[in-house]
Order: sequence, then C-alpha cells, then structure tokens
Amino acid sequence: MNRLRRDEATGRSGPAPTFAILDANRQPGGAWQHYWKSLELFSPAAYSSLPGYQMPALTGEGNPSAEHVAQYLRTYEARYDLPVYRPVRVDAVRRIDGGGYLTDGGYLTGGGYLTDTDHGQWASRAIINATGSWATPYIPAVPGSEQFTGRQLHTAGYRGPEPFAEQNVVVVGGGNSGAQIAADLAPTSSVTWVTRHPPRYLPDDVDGRALFSIATRRSKALAAGEPAPAGIADIGDIVAVPAVRKARDAGLLKARPMFFRFVPEGVQWEDGEKLRADAVIWCTGFRPDLQHLRPLGLAIRNGVPATDAQLRTRSVDGPDLFFLGYGDWTGPASATLIGVGATARDTVAKISGR
Repeated sequence: MNRLRRDEATGRSGPAPTFAILDANRQPGGAWQHYWKSLELFSPAAYSSLPGYQMPALTGEGNPSAEHVAQYLRTYEARYDLPVYRPVRVDAVRRIDGGGYLTDGGYLTGGGYLTDTDHGQWASRAIINATGSWATPYIPAVPGSEQFTGRQLHTAGYRGPEPFAEQNVVVVGGGNSGAQIAADLAPTSSVTWVTRHPPRYLPDDVDGRALFSIATRRSKALAAGEPAPAGIADIGDIVAVPAVRKARDAGLLKARPMFFRFVPEGVQWEDGEKLRADAVIWCTGFRPDLQHLRPLGLAIRNGVPATDAQLRTRSVDGPDLFFLGYGDWTGPASATLIGVGATARDTVAKISGR
C-alpha cells in the first residue's frame, strides 16, 4: 500500500510498508477502549488471544476486563511494530480500473483501489476491510421517541452505572449487552429490563471456549454439506458471566415484554400501562460500518456484502477486496479474538499468493 500524499499528523514518516493499517481511533485498543468498565470477556485470557502472543492472565477473579483487553491490544501492536497510521478516517474507497498512479513506492498500474482519507489518498492492490460495527449502533424506531423528555443512549455510549444512580432506567435488549448492563445497573438504579422475547441463558458452564467450538463444528459441517449440529442460537442467547449469573440468581434480571411507545415521562405498553423513566438504554446491536464502501456498488446478500462460498472473507465483487472480523458471514466466530486468527491467516495467504 502506498500513500499518494504524505501527512505527518498520522505519526509515521518514511516510505509506507507493503501494507498499512488505517485506524480512526487516536489510541490503540480498537473498540475495547470505549466499552464500559465492568464488561468482561466470556473466557479466560488463555482462550482469548490473537495469534503469536498470549494474552497475560488476569490478576484476581473473573475473566479479562475491557481495559485488560485494550492494554493487550496496545502491547500486541507495539510488540510486532505494526504499521498503524492514526488517527486516519477513511471517507471512500474506489476502484482503480486502468491507468496508473505515481506513489511513494513507485508507479502503481494494473488496477487496485484508491482510498480517500482525511489525511490524503492511498493506492493499494488489495483492501482488507476490518472496520467492525462499533461506529454504527442500531436503534429501532419506536413511536413517540421524539417526545420523551428523559435521556436515550445506546450501548456504545454507556460507560458505567454512576450517572444513573437512584434513577429509573429502562434497558432494552435480550442479548449479552442488555443482560450485562442491566446487571451492572441493578445495585444502584431501579432497572426495568425489556426484551422482545423471553431471555434465553446458555448453560452456566458454557463460555467463550465452548461458543467457539460450537461455531466451528457447525461451520465445518455446513461447508462439507453434512447435517449441521445445533448452533449457538439454537441453545441460548446470553452467556451467564459471573455478574449476570449473580444478578439473575438474586432475582434482579426479570425481563418484561417490549413497550409499545414512548410518552413524555417514560414508556407505555399496549395495555395502557405506563412507566416513568429517567433514561432508556438501547442494547439493540450494531450494523457493519461500511458506508465508505458505497462507491464500489457491492452486491448485498442477507443485508451484508456478498462473499465467496469458499473463502468467506473475499468479496464476490472483487478478488482483492476482503472483509475480516464481522461475524459468521466472514467465518465461524470471526468477530472474536480467538476466532479471527484463522480467517485472517487464510485472507493474507490468498493476497500473498496473488
């Protein structure tokens, strides 16, 4: 990858390497540096590592915290002296269909991609899109939202229970984030947890190791055309990490059905019941952060860019465009620290082979 215009604000100088990582964050750590303080992994450090370097064990009880993971990622980046340029925001990616571009590393011809950023343009033979979804939180439309006088925020904006002490808080969402944030708030706030379907807890002995194994077995069976064993969604939605298990067993995680509409002072159910709320926290997931790829006009399948059946990280719209770390559509458990390594290795091997 070669930069067409150099800008020292990115923190690196000299010729660009054969690959470069463009990161919109100001500091290393990815999305983990933005999570709430009490969040913890589903597995011990030994089962939550990237290839080549073991995550240090956590001192004390429980699984690694978000800050522990962020520090691990900072150390990982420094250990391998990865060519990361930050903060660099990517605005658009376009194809180079012909001609050529004079770059820091020579003259690039024969096609490729041109990446427009707030620190100039980059030309490359291939693109690995690994932007995740943290920057694109999803909040469903609910009638009356604009008249609600309380505070609304998404999981992405939650940092801890302190701002909500002694307040009435509605937590929306029946997944892991909803359960963990409801459990985090329960000791100091009056929490109403609402879900579209009754919460389904995975067995207490199921953690990230088991989830990765289940996802991998199912993916291999499907790829081989064999009868697929049960997937994660078939057995439950919520991992009972210690904090969630404690709140659940204490009777603090009793979910109610989703409310029908907002009213100025709170929320209302279809039977007319109203609940006063100071805040509503939407734990309703994210969407892939892909708006910078719109100029490519990618084919969409099941709401996400279509990828190759054999190498699921490769776009069907270009042999040198790849998606890494978005979930099962890019490989089994590929949005996890332990799961992303295999798909990353296969992707890099394909690029190197070309």
